[in-house]
Amino acid sequence: MGSQEVLGQAARLASSGLLLQVLFRLITFVLNAFILRFLSKEIVGIVNVRLTLLYSTTIFLAREAFRRACLSGGAQRDWSQTFNLLWLTVPLGVFWSLLLGWVWLHLLEVPDPNVVPHYGTGVVVFGLSAVVELLGEPLWVLAQTQMFVKLKVIAESLSVILKSVLTAFLVLWLPHWGLYIFSLAQLFYTALLVLCYVTYFTKLLGSSESTKQQALPVSRMTDLLPSITRSGAFVNWKEAKLTWSFFKQSFLKQILTEGERYIMTFLNVLNFGDQGVYDIVNNLGSLVARLIFQPIEESFYIFFAKVLERGKDATLQKQEDVAVAAAVLESLLKLALLAGLTITIFGFAYSQLALDIYGGAMLSSGSGPVLLRSYCLYVLLLAINGVTECFTFAAMSKEEVDRYNFTMLALSSSFLVLSYLLTQWCGSVGFILANCFNMGIRITQSLCFIHRYYRKSPHRPLAGLYLSPALLGAFVLSGGITGVSESTEATCTGLGVLSSLALRAKLQLKRKRKLLSAQPARRSRQGRFSSLLTITPAPSWEPRKSH
Repeated sequence: MGSQEVLGQAARLASSGLLLQVLFRLITFVLNAFILRFLSKEIVGIVNVRLTLLYSTTIFLAREAFRRACLSGGAQRDWSQTFNLLWLTVPLGVFWSLLLGWVWLHLLEVPDPNVVPHYGTGVVVFGLSAVVELLGEPLWVLAQTQMFVKLKVIAESLSVILKSVLTAFLVLWLPHWGLYIFSLAQLFYTALLVLCYVTYFTKLLGSSESTKQQALPVSRMTDLLPSITRSGAFVNWKEAKLTWSFFKQSFLKQILTEGERYIMTFLNVLNFGDQGVYDIVNNLGSLVARLIFQPIEESFYIFFAKVLERGKDATLQKQEDVAVAAAVLESLLKLALLAGLTITIFGFAYSQLALDIYGGAMLSSGSGPVLLRSYCLYVLLLAINGVTECFTFAAMSKEEVDRYNFTMLALSSSFLVLSYLLTQWCGSVGFILANCFNMGIRITQSLCFIHRYYRKSPHRPLAGLYLSPALLGAFVLSGGITGVSESTEATCTGLGVLSSLALRAKLQLKRKRKLLSAQPARRSRQGRFSSLLTITPAPSWEPRKSH
């Protein structure tokens, strides 16, 4: 398969994934905004921070390294060995879910059962849901390597929407269930996600169309199960060693990605209610990153991994593929920079309005707007880092990945310390500031690698980060206009509030004056009436005597 064909498939995967995710995420956005109005901040904090962290940590540690290693392989491989390696994620997931579940139940602070009931059940079910999702890992990797454009997006989006619908129904009709609601919805989500992949491949392999497509490495569903290969080796040891390298890196990357949640969970720097507000703002701020940047990063990581040879200098590879990769990287960097700047400028001005529409006064008052404004800057760094790292991880050799792990280790330690210190100084905003620092260091590392990679070639993909003066001026002007718009809106709102208060005070003053003016007349009327009662003799009803 040529580089142009791979590029076309990656572009279709990213574009279709983007459109479908925007549609499905909008539906989920509306459902979540509806659910939010029926929940307490404490419930949101426990579910979205504590239990989701258990689920995401188990999933990440069990499968992230296997995904990256198995997606990096070429078309000429023994797929039985690859599937055997991927099935190791299931026992690994069981191990992590048991270990982390014990920590969550016995070492961490347990919430008040009167405020957040059924916490223990939530821990068990969220750990179980992670293991259920790992059962579909071989199918997911097969779908990604074959670039099945719509399967991943439809399966994940459909599962998320139905999960939100089930949650909304249970919250309305059975609110006393507490964490039972979210535990059942999470298990339903993972089971449905795996079922979508199983159903798709069962129908595909059982149809005549799949037999005509010789690109599929399997011919029936049983080929996906663990088996002894013809060579006698259970796994491909080259992939296994690469998996171990990625595992060490993924462990550190998980700390960097979810560092603020680990600090909130293990150091108790915020109460459950503040954790809930922070998580809502964090999810709202990262919505664009998940909708736009994540599909691009995942799709073009596959493109770079297929086009470039891992660990080989750019001058020693096929120059047509190197040129295509450089042109694509430059375009992606330009796209990420423009999209990130647009989000930062307009999001900074309209953060309070967005929070008020989404969650009401619970989010738009207090630290919510400041959190979202800070997150808009973080989105810009996320966009650039996603593009640079998807190229870097696809082109690095095993030794370079190992060296990068040491850098990530030092960065993880400094990030955790900085997050704790900034949180003590400026509250929950400190998490976002520490993330910005962390993301800036990671971007610098990736940019240095890209510069060294193309240093001896005529291609300069980092030129995508340069903006023309006219474009910079347009962004500055837009920032000034939106800033004035926000201040004008705030001024008009303040004047409206003052006017309503003044009008209310004037009406109250008039009412008091009327009451005061009515009191003397009332007293005079009462005096005349009482004098009549005392002066006028009572009528005699005795019968008149006759003479």
